[in-house]
Amino acid sequence: MPGVIWLSHLLVVLLPVALLGAVWLGATMLFWWQAPARSRIPRAQKRREEALRRMAALAERLRQQEPELDPKPILELPLEKLVQKLLADELSLESVLCSYLEEAMKVHQEVNCLTDFLDECEEQLQALKKLKKSERGLLYGVPISLKDVYDCMGHDSTCGLAQFLEKPAAKDGVVVKVLKAQGAIPFVKTNISQTLLSFDCSNPIYGQTLNPQNLKKTPGGSSGGEGALLAKGGSILGMGTDTGGSIRIPASFCGVCGIRVTGYRLRYLVVGVVTVTGPLAWDVESLALCLRALLSEHMHRLDPTVPFLPFREEVYSSNRPLRIGYYESDGFTQPSPSMARAVKLTCRLLRDAGHQVIPFSVPRTEYAFFHLFLGSLFADEGASLLEKLKGDIVDPSMKNTVTSLRLPDSLKRFLAWIWKYIEPRVSQGLETLCGVGDPCQSHLSCLPLFLQEYQQEFIAKWRSLDLDVLLSPALDPAFFVGYPAKTQESSFYLGLYNLLNFPAGIVPVTTVTPQDEKELAFYRGYYRDRFDKSFQEAVRGSVGLSVAVQCIALPWEEELCLRFMKEVETLVKNKMEPK
Repeated sequence: MPGVIWLSHLLVVLLPVALLGAVWLGATMLFWWQAPARSRIPRAQKRREEALRRMAALAERLRQQEPELDPKPILELPLEKLVQKLLADELSLESVLCSYLEEAMKVHQEVNCLTDFLDECEEQLQALKKLKKSERGLLYGVPISLKDVYDCMGHDSTCGLAQFLEKPAAKDGVVVKVLKAQGAIPFVKTNISQTLLSFDCSNPIYGQTLNPQNLKKTPGGSSGGEGALLAKGGSILGMGTDTGGSIRIPASFCGVCGIRVTGYRLRYLVVGVVTVTGPLAWDVESLALCLRALLSEHMHRLDPTVPFLPFREEVYSSNRPLRIGYYESDGFTQPSPSMARAVKLTCRLLRDAGHQVIPFSVPRTEYAFFHLFLGSLFADEGASLLEKLKGDIVDPSMKNTVTSLRLPDSLKRFLAWIWKYIEPRVSQGLETLCGVGDPCQSHLSCLPLFLQEYQQEFIAKWRSLDLDVLLSPALDPAFFVGYPAKTQESSFYLGLYNLLNFPAGIVPVTTVTPQDEKELAFYRGYYRDRFDKSFQEAVRGSVGLSVAVQCIALPWEEELCLRFMKEVETLVKNKMEPK
């Protein structure tokens, strides 16, 4: 132990010197790049203010057409009922759009979730009114919100990065085109975390988005603006993207539903750790309706890399008993008391409903996180990420990651060696960032082999138990703002299924109880290191906040995943309703 104590003292001396040197060097190198970034950000903030004024003006014009409009009954309608009323002309397109414009502005004032107003929604509304009834799509007249990254003609898609400001999209993206063809009316874009690699929701352009359930908490990320807007009723359907839980964490933190689909089932975005598009909504039926609309031949025509696999209604509507695997912990991050309780509660409800529930254990979680997940995200040792941040202001949610990436490899290796004796998880993270160990483990050309090997190992275990679906904890409850950067590995409850490329969805099942909060006082974690301590601090003070579970299926089985989610949602609802 004296040697470890000596090393820790040495680290106390060397680490600040190293970090100061790296910061000084980075500041010197980026000095000439930062002026353009800083000049674009105030202009972007001013453009947002102007856009929100135009949004208010449109709401006022629509309100004048129906001065007696009461938005409350409209805002209380679930998506399925809203579409029925719009298709039957029982509600006007103007009344619905007006109601959501007004409500979205109220929510934004409270939680700072909007980045842009899509002015073209007014023109689109007028075009929809001219359609024959037979020409109306599955989402006819539904106002929808879009995560900042979705391309809309004439609007920026920033990823929270200054270099993408003032570069408006030349055309709508494929998903936006399909949604519009189905009658949806995109009306706002929502906030994200910088670079989309944090599960907080903050960037230097648009600031921090807050969780409407508790304004000291984050809504999650990177699709946090969507989660916050939906949770407060400012949107009825939203589109996010998911790289490591970016749809599912906001859904879980904010108490709504969300699903990430198999890569290529909808438009596929990134190789390696699979980034996909997906919807967030108030309930599972709304997610199913959105996928019915998107899984169309039109999508395949616009993007031939997306196979034409229409929504399989017979799978979604089946009522056969399921064989369900479950786990309360991934063996890597100890679940919070509410996370474990949510899985136990759901298992009991499923078992009582006649389903088979079988224990499952995740294989080699630590290896999967450090070598495969982080290895995929930073296969180039962070070079592409640092390139995107050139000339930009680094958001606090990204500073730890960026500082580590900017350290010279030799210093990373030295620090990794020292941390091995103090905090092994810090050491493993640094080793991954500089490719220490097997050179193939973090090399882009070799990673697909290791990923495929792990995926097949996971599927073999699944098949050996003859499972239909899998139930796991989500990540709950919502973290305090700023804490996602301190305990990033906890998000691997969700990120694992990006690595595996499995469809996975979130269903709220309970809320944090006073007993959960009492048990949290005894939380120590599996490693008892700084990350475990930060996790405990991040989730405290959460009585009453939402707690969800995660429902998982094998690749290309979105309909089965949704069917499982619907079963969980129905059982929980029936339990809550008085007999």
